[in-house]
Amino acid sequence: MAADKAYSSKANRAYLRRRRITAVIPEKADQQANRKNKGSAGGRPVSFDPVRYTRRNTVERCFQKIKTWRGLATRYDKSPENYEAGLHLRAAIMWLKTLTPTT
Repeated sequence: MAADKAYSSKANRAYLRRRRITAVIPEKADQQANRKNKGSAGGRPVSFDPVRYTRRNTVERCFQKIKTWRGLATRYDKSPENYEAGLHLRAAIMWLKTLTPTT
């Protein structure tokens, strides 16, 4: 699971560890300082994979582009078929924009 620094709590990490889910969450600066101040009792640093975290950012940006359409962001179309059609239309427009050369 990849998340922002806001979810970098001891409780969240313990929950994920119990469920054997690999966490890709950067450690907050204050948490890192507290851990270092405790010395050997502070435990080892959290594992963090910056490549996987970058991929999370890419996915998040994609969702933000989808949400620029007000109808999709607010779920204006209540029927699942219309909402899905809007998602497909937005995805097609995003894909077409990658094909056209910018000058």
